[in-house]
Amino acid sequence: MTISLKLRNYMDRCGVEFDEVPHAYAFQPSKAAEATHIPGRRVAKGVLVRAGDEYMMAVVPSSKLVAFGDLGRWLGREVRLADEQESVSLFADCELGALPPVGAAFGLQTILDEELLDAEDIYFEGGDHRTLIHVQGQDWRRLQHDAGHCALSA
Repeated sequence: MTISLKLRNYMDRCGVEFDEVPHAYAFQPSKAAEATHIPGRRVAKGVLVRAGDEYMMAVVPSSKLVAFGDLGRWLGREVRLADEQESVSLFADCELGALPPVGAAFGLQTILDEELLDAEDIYFEGGDHRTLIHVQGQDWRRLQHDAGHCALSA
């Protein structure tokens, strides 16, 4: 498996050019950052969360964790981590646990950590555990144009 077809189609619709960066198998985005010698702050990690009855995508640097309390306060409701089995139907064309941090491609509201707003370029999983997608900062912001943002990482 390579890049998710849903993600690829969304990036095409947004006019976003990207590079694929292959790497050794890495189950976590932080390990993919290490494998490719890219600083973790430049690798975006998607985390599927459940806020009330709604699934959302929280996006933080791979070197950080989602601060669920801060995110819940920002949203005004309780937030919990969704388990991997809950992601199967939402991310059917992705390997288990390889969630692209572009919720809009999958019909999900996205909340970005503020640290990812002004990046010159960003890397992220494209749907498998062997490929990072690289986009320029302006293209990253184009992909996330409907995303909310707050300080949500710890």
